[in-house]
Formats: sequence, structure tokens, C-alpha cells
Amino acid sequence: MDVRQLKYFLAVVDHGGFTRAAEQLIIAQPSLSQTIKGLERELGVSLFHRIGRRVVLSEAGQELVGPARVVVRDLDAARAAIDDLRGVRSGRLDVIAMPSPGIEPLTSMIAAYAQSHPAVTLNVAAAFTPDEVTEAVRTGSAEIGILGSDRPFRSAEVEVMHLEQQPLVLIVNPNADDFGEGEAIGRQDLAGHRVVASQRGSLMRWLVDDALAGGVQVQIAAEVAHRTSVLPMVLAGVGHAVMPSSWTPLARQAGLRVLGIEPTTVLHVAVLSRPSDLTPAARAFLEVAARHTAAHSSAS
Repeated sequence: MDVRQLKYFLAVVDHGGFTRAAEQLIIAQPSLSQTIKGLERELGVSLFHRIGRRVVLSEAGQELVGPARVVVRDLDAARAAIDDLRGVRSGRLDVIAMPSPGIEPLTSMIAAYAQSHPAVTLNVAAAFTPDEVTEAVRTGSAEIGILGSDRPFRSAEVEVMHLEQQPLVLIVNPNADDFGEGEAIGRQDLAGHRVVASQRGSLMRWLVDDALAGGVQVQIAAEVAHRTSVLPMVLAGVGHAVMPSSWTPLARQAGLRVLGIEPTTVLHVAVLSRPSDLTPAARAFLEVAARHTAAHSSAS
């Protein structure tokens, strides 16, 4: 087993099949197929199930993805370390982020990172739970993880840098704004209102469920998994939405009113990384994250 085989294997995984992988690798598809078959013979297992023109990872293939990424990334890190001595900064950084911190602070950090390291390509994958982010970083599928949790996040498996706290806010349905002139409401003020809610498991949904458990008669008008659907639904008058304050600039740009919710509930945002053997690109990102944290702390 060599690095070329692992790179070809990951190309098939990342591009969803042999045809697109061959195009990206700029090689003939038969050559790619033969390389993967050779890897499978060497390992003694099938890495993909061939279903018509589609390929699906086998159980063995799923197990190989994380270690393969670590091997390829570590080789890239060795090359990047030598490149750094020559003043060259390039490569790719794999990041995984949950939806709300994926808006902010990730956007601001990527903007700062791109100014200092314009030749590095960032690949940002999506996750929906802290466990998914932790697993991706632990197994090497991503070097950097950004998550939000209901309490300060801790882990014995990965390094954790706490970035900021985001209070939950109410993005107000423009067709049902009868909250007065104040800047904040209490949870009891949601009584009689419709909300667009996240799926269970999120802090935002917990606040809605907690209000319901406390006797507040709030109606869940829609339950959505994709956070990108939330603002359009509020704009369309479906209901209000409880979201982290990272959504405030987007909501206001869309002309929506944003109110605080008392008592305050906060989303704790953190960045995760491997304990050791980070690429120069990942170490540089952590430096950006540390500066963001310092600036946010001084502004608070």
C-alpha cells in the first residue's frame, strides 16, 4: 500500500465515483480502477460496493477513510514544512463546522486566514452535532472542527480552544410583530406565537421545548434540519425563529427585527484540533482562532 493508492481511494470517496475522481486526478478511468483493485487485493477486502454505475463505501472502506486522510495529510505536512523554509505557503485545510458557528465566527476567521494565507484552499464540511465534529477531528477526516454546545465543551480526545459565547435571540416574523418597542422579550412572551424550530438535539430547540414544558403555549409551525431554510421561512411569515446571535447580521440585512430572549441562554463555541502532528496550515488557522478569541474577549 502506498500513498498514491490512498490518494486515489480518497479521490473516489470525495468525488462520489470513479469518473469524476479520474477527471480530478487527470488520469484515465481504467488506470484509476486498476489502482483501486490492486489496493483491494493487497488489503484482502472490497473497499467499494459497485451498484450499477454507482459506488458505495463498504464497511472496510469506511474504516479506511480516516487513517488514509491522516497518512496523506501527514505527508503533505512534511512537504509543507519544507516549503515553509522556502517561504512557500500552499496546500489544503480540511475543516468541519456546525451550522451556526459555521456562519460566525468561522466566516470572520476564514476571511482573516485568507488574507495571510491566500494560497491555502479551505474545504469546509458540515456537521450537526458536537459528537460528529469530535469524531471527524479524532479520526483525521478534518484537522479543524468548529462546534457549538450548551456548555463549555471538553474532550479527552482532541484539543479544545474556547472561542466565544453566542446568546440565543428571536428573529421576528414581520407579519406578527407585537412585541412592543423593547430590545428583549421573556420566554413567556412567546405564548400564542408560531415558531420555525430546529430539530431536537439543538440548543435552539431545547429553548422552545423548555418554554412549552413551562406552560408557554407556543406553536411549532415548522421543524427544519437545514438552517439555511430558517430566514426564508421567517421572511415568508411562517413564524419567528430562535437562533444564536451569529445570525443577527444576516437577519438585519434581510430587514428582520432581532430581540434578546430573557433569561439569556448561550451557545458555547469552540475550535477543535488534533493534539499533535498538525499541518502548518492547521497551526496557522489556530493562530487566527486565538487572535479572534483575544479580540472577542477584549470587546466583551
